[in-house]
Amino acid sequence: MSLFSRMREDVQTAKRHDPAARSAAEVFFVYSGLHAVWWHRLSHALWRRGLRFVPRAISQLTRFSTGIEIHPGASIGRRLFIDHGMGIVIGETAVIGNDVLIYHGVTLGGTGHHGGKRHPTLGDRVVVGAGAKLLGNIVLGDNCAVGANAVVVNSAPAWSTLTGIPAVARPRRGAPHAERPDMADFYVI
Repeated sequence: MSLFSRMREDVQTAKRHDPAARSAAEVFFVYSGLHAVWWHRLSHALWRRGLRFVPRAISQLTRFSTGIEIHPGASIGRRLFIDHGMGIVIGETAVIGNDVLIYHGVTLGGTGHHGGKRHPTLGDRVVVGAGAKLLGNIVLGDNCAVGANAVVVNSAPAWSTLTGIPAVARPRRGAPHAERPDMADFYVI
C-alpha cells in the first residue's frame, strides 16, 4: 500500500470514528492522534533499521507537539485511531492490532525494569476507554473493550469487557454467538 493510500485510509478511519469530523481536510490538518501515528511510522521504520537516537528524537518532538508518546519500537497495525489523544503513552514492546480505538489518557505501560517483552499486546478491533492503564506483558484478544479508568494487569480472551481496579473480564455484550468465549475463559483480573 502506498504512503498516500495509507494516509487516505487513516483520514477515512478518523472520519468514521469521530462524528465531529467535518471534512477530510480538517482531519488531515488538525487531528493530533493522526499526526502522532504518522510520525510513529517514520520513527518505527528507522528504529527497525537499527537507528536509535533519531527515532527517539522524532518520538519526543511528536510528544511535545501532540501530547502523545509512542515509543519507536512499538508495533502498530493499520487504522489505529487515537481520539482526543492527550496523555497517551505507548511503550517500546507494545503491539497494537488493526482497527484499534484509543481514547485520551491511556497508558500501555511496562512493569519493572527487565528486558524483553514488557508491554501489552492488543488484538484487532480493541477499544480502550479514557484513562485506562494496561500494564505488563499481557494480551487482550480481538474485540475486547476496556472501560474508562480500568487498570488491566492480566490477559483477557477475545470478546471481553474489562472494567474496574484491578480490571475484571466479563463477556462482551454484542458478541456473535459463535464467537462467544466459554465462561471458563473468564477469570478475575
